[in-house]
Amino acid sequence: MGLDMYGYTMSAEFAAGRQTDVMPTTEEEREKAQLTDIAYWRKFNHLHGWMENLYREKGGVEVFNCRTVRLELDDLERLEQALENNELEHTPGFFFGGEEIYPEDIEETKKFIAAAREALANGLAVFYDSWW
Repeated sequence: MGLDMYGYTMSAEFAAGRQTDVMPTTEEEREKAQLTDIAYWRKFNHLHGWMENLYREKGGVEVFNCRTVRLELDDLERLEQALENNELEHTPGFFFGGEEIYPEDIEETKKFIAAAREALANGLAVFYDSWW
């Protein structure tokens, strides 16, 4: 068990107008949404905490487990700035791992940001999701 985190894209039409809690549940919905994974992290609680704050800013009210948050271009820019300025804070949780930030987590996040920007430029919607 632990904090598993995902970045993915989907059809903007499927996600139309929704900023949080968008996840196709059936295989048919997944195909319609054109759901595509673009990133995976394990126990990078610093990023998870940042995403939870974004979820709350966008109106999310549920426990931030198996909940999604949509990322727009300005969100990606804020995330990139937070990475560059070492502003991601440790987010404690029983399944969340320790306080250390590993270089591979930073690299995966940079790759995610680049892939997400490309996806947005191609008219797709970008989301973060997690499960713990």
